[in-house]
Order: sequence, then C-alpha cells, then structure tokens
Amino acid sequence: MASRAQRTSRRANALSKERIVEAAIEILDTDGESALTFRALAARLSTGAGALYWHVANKDDLLAATTDDVITRVMTDVVAGARPRETIRAVALGVFDVIDAHPWVGAHLSRQPGQSAMLRIFEGVGGQLQALGVPERAQFDAASALVNYILGVAGQNAANARQDLNGMDRSAFLATVTAQWTQLGPEEYPFVHRVAAQLREHDDREQFLAGIDLILAGIGTLR
Repeated sequence: MASRAQRTSRRANALSKERIVEAAIEILDTDGESALTFRALAARLSTGAGALYWHVANKDDLLAATTDDVITRVMTDVVAGARPRETIRAVALGVFDVIDAHPWVGAHLSRQPGQSAMLRIFEGVGGQLQALGVPERAQFDAASALVNYILGVAGQNAANARQDLNGMDRSAFLATVTAQWTQLGPEEYPFVHRVAAQLREHDDREQFLAGIDLILAGIGTLR
C-alpha cells in the first residue's frame, strides 16, 4: 500500500502549476484579489491545500505566477522583426489592454516592481532603445519614463473603467464632466474651456498611444 507521502506526491504531480495559475486567474478576473485564497482555489480545483503548496509557496508567489503568465502572453504576441518604434507601441498597447482586462495585474506590478513580469516589460521596451539610437547613458531613464507611463496610465484607465458612474455609461459621464468644465469661468480656466469638447469625444486607447508617441519624440532628440 502506498504511503501517505507517496499519495500526496502523486496528487501534487497530477495538479500542474499551469492548472493552478489558470484557476487563479479565473478567480481574480471574476471576484478580485481579495477572493483569491488557497481555500477557494483548492475548492475550484477539487483538491487539498497541501497539493497547492507543492507548487506555490504563498499568495504572493501565486500572484507573481499569474501576473507573469498574463504578461508573457502579451510579450509573445508582439510581432518579431518590427521596427523599434512600432515594437514599443505594440508592447505598450498590449500591456494597456491586458491591464484593462485584468486590473489586478496592474495592482500587483505596482507593488512588486522586481518581479519577472516587470522585467519582461522593461526588457521589451528598453531593448528597442539602442536600435533607436538612444545613447547608452540615457537608455535607463528613457526606458523608465516609458514603463512608468505605460503602467501608470493603464492602471488609472482600468480603475476609471470600474468606478461607480452613478448609473451612467462612459459617454454620459464624459458629457456631464464636459458640461461642468464649460461652466467654469473662462478667464480662470481658459485651457480647460478650449479642450472640453475633446474630453467628451476622446478615445482612451488613442490618447494613450498619443502619449507614447510624445515620449518617443522626446527620446528621439537624445540622438
């Protein structure tokens, strides 16, 4: 008869880390980070918590694995051989979209900047700067500016998309804010008055990419 240790080992081997990560992503997407517990994960996988600990040490380890899985897919989808500028834009938009779809990814990246998922993004962006002719002494600052912009705007966009808009959809909400802006005194807020109409009609993804292009234009002057 197999020993208890042998039975535990077989169950752990049958339960792959890939299955655990997939189930964890489902919980995170459906119910948020607070719902991700080893008890909930074990119940979803019809196993015991001990089998999970065979593959992941704790919740932080599990969040790192799920984030890395999602970001790895983004980086894999970037077309190889594209021009450096287009590669940077593709990485940026891929991260923007994945954080919009999985808001917990942005939250975890901001808390754990040294994890492998963050390094994948940093490498994906920074690795193109040399090909753009950016001097080596400026590459770290340029890559940092791009990555900080990407994660900051993507995280804020994901948060905005999920905030309570008092029952309004995005268009109605922006129309309300635009009306508030136009009611402000034009002498005190001349710029706000000029751009109010753009606020109402703007596309978040297009505006995000416009910011990437502005940063790349600035980086281009370093050559």
